[in-house]
Amino acid sequence: QPVPLEGSNAIAILFRVNNNTVEKIRGFSLACPLDAGGLPFIWLTGVPAQSSLAYLEKFATSSAGDLAGSAIFAIAQHSDPAADTLLARLVRPSEPERTREQVAFWLGASRGAPGVAALKQILASDPSDRVRDKAVFALSISKQPAALDDLIHAANSDASSHVRSQALFWLAQKAGKRASETITNAIRNDPDTAVKKKAVFALSQLPKDEGVPKLIKVAQTQRNPEVRKQAFFWLGQSQDPRALAFIEQVLTK
Repeated sequence: QPVPLEGSNAIAILFRVNNNTVEKIRGFSLACPLDAGGLPFIWLTGVPAQSSLAYLEKFATSSAGDLAGSAIFAIAQHSDPAADTLLARLVRPSEPERTREQVAFWLGASRGAPGVAALKQILASDPSDRVRDKAVFALSISKQPAALDDLIHAANSDASSHVRSQALFWLAQKAGKRASETITNAIRNDPDTAVKKKAVFALSQLPKDEGVPKLIKVAQTQRNPEVRKQAFFWLGQSQDPRALAFIEQVLTK
């Protein structure tokens, strides 16, 4: 049989029902063969997006654990713009923290520009450090160019030192001039030593030609001894000849 080079761009949302109660929600590509194991299978077609979303919302807001998470995933797979509106509603501060965390992930993973706009709003107004932490990660996996701007803003300005640290870490995974400038700026200017140390670690995650010279500069110029010590540690871990030569020079002075 011919093997398709591209998978289906459509999925089916399946509900496992037992005793009139939905126990599981799963999404499968329409190209995926399904085996119901001999159980009765009812296939519904032509369901309007609005009806599908309204039905899934009930599980996203009133269920616990995997069922709620599966409903949120299924909502995020809808191409209809109404899904963006629903997800933005589910991520309001009045919703449970766990719901907001799960929604934040899918906003970055699959909702494009509207998702980034919603994540920006989370960073601006959500009172939970945990939710804003998830929003920072979601921005790091978004393919939208605007996500980088919001990630940089979080690294510079979030009220939580933990969220700023996480933003710096994810910036390092993206590399690039703007990312490295934000990281070095945090080492110079962030008031929290823990954030400075996380920024030094972030430098160690940059490509070596970019990160090693910056780590050497931190080791040479940083006044905070804890931060300077961190720079020396990551220089040693790099096994880069420039780093080892610098450390040898310092030790033999």
